[in-house]
Amino acid sequence: MAATNQKNVADKTYARIENADLIEVGWKICVPAKADADAFLKAFDPNKPWLLFGAGKKGQLLVGSWWTNGGEFAGLNEMFKLYKAANPDVEIVNAAIAGGAGTNFKGQLLTQLLGGVAPDTFQLHAGLEVETYNPPTLVVPVDDVYKSANLEAAFPKDLLTLLKYKDGHYYGVPVNIHRANVLWYNKALFTKAGITKAPETWDEFFATADKLKAAGITPVALGGKDGFELQHTFETILVGTLGADGYRGLWTGKTSWKDAKVTDALNTFKKYITYANADHDALSWASATALLINGKAAMNIMGDWANGEFTAAKFTDYGWAPTPGSKGIYDALSDSFALPAKAPNVDNAKAWLALAGSKAAQEKFNPAKGSICARTDCDPALFNAYLQSAISDWKVNAIVPSVVHGAAATPSWASKGYSDPVVLFASTGDVAKAQAALVAAAAAAGFPQ
Repeated sequence: MAATNQKNVADKTYARIENADLIEVGWKICVPAKADADAFLKAFDPNKPWLLFGAGKKGQLLVGSWWTNGGEFAGLNEMFKLYKAANPDVEIVNAAIAGGAGTNFKGQLLTQLLGGVAPDTFQLHAGLEVETYNPPTLVVPVDDVYKSANLEAAFPKDLLTLLKYKDGHYYGVPVNIHRANVLWYNKALFTKAGITKAPETWDEFFATADKLKAAGITPVALGGKDGFELQHTFETILVGTLGADGYRGLWTGKTSWKDAKVTDALNTFKKYITYANADHDALSWASATALLINGKAAMNIMGDWANGEFTAAKFTDYGWAPTPGSKGIYDALSDSFALPAKAPNVDNAKAWLALAGSKAAQEKFNPAKGSICARTDCDPALFNAYLQSAISDWKVNAIVPSVVHGAAATPSWASKGYSDPVVLFASTGDVAKAQAALVAAAAAAGFPQ
């Protein structure tokens, strides 16, 4: 694989092998001499998979992310094309690891960074998620990229505030803005059940779900396999039940987790799950989205990366609305790229970061990914109808930070303190026990209840 990929750098008649288990009939490959193969294997380190790929005259660019699904990969690939065009002597190595919200990627990355092994750049949610990597020990500031590319003038003030860490430095360059609180629905299934509009309240939602059920249609498509879908759904229910100020207050100590509205949100979530596909624990978010695409279920609460899946699948018969109770609120997250302290190709990484923040890259990446630009100067005409609505809402809605996607709380609170009780609750349905655990977690995070 390594010999073939190195040949491919200079001679494109040779194959570029991404997966050692997949070599197609007809590919031109290089079989090295035994001495060369032995020398390679003697030096090869399985923790450095990029050694299996070739290097250009200016080395490699190893990009770590969890973007492997249809819209995700399509967007990332658009950035790869732009980078390669501007840097033809750099060989790009896509080090993506599947798993929504980075549930698999983040753990493996942290192990690598602690072991002194790093990609050149990696995907990082804007906000407090950076604390996972103990800045500036495992990741280093990218203030120089902001200055050279004039990025402070390109991004909105609130996003810059989210991006700037408490030490006054930037550790990531954002490429997009996602909305978490979206209710997607299959228009044909709504029509079949005699439903004419998306529900705006939870009472309307459950009435709609009952109509769908009576028509023999699974009301809700839900996943759980990637380890974030349940928590994501409950987050949007909290937003819709507590409102923008009440939800924000959960993460600053202004709202108590003992609040009766948190109890209401738990009861709503418990009821919501009863309308979902029975195999939700076995499905990823993308598989759950596919249920809606394939007409197997009618509604799905998911971030607008689902819009990228619709685009990749050429599925257009869908509608959208804010999740019940959250009209006028934008539950936001942003993907950025960071620079590890031990990045092997720093110059190549900084060229990638500058590209990630550019207008050209964001206008190519986001329509495919199903997100809107982090920049304020992108052309809305390049985006589909849903994304144009998101662009409009982003300008006028109340913005709240996603906890599941790294913006609202410290990593330990978001994972052990918030995520674990919600996942346990989804299986037990014990409202009192779940709320007590959430109260305890907030107190442990420094906000006595």
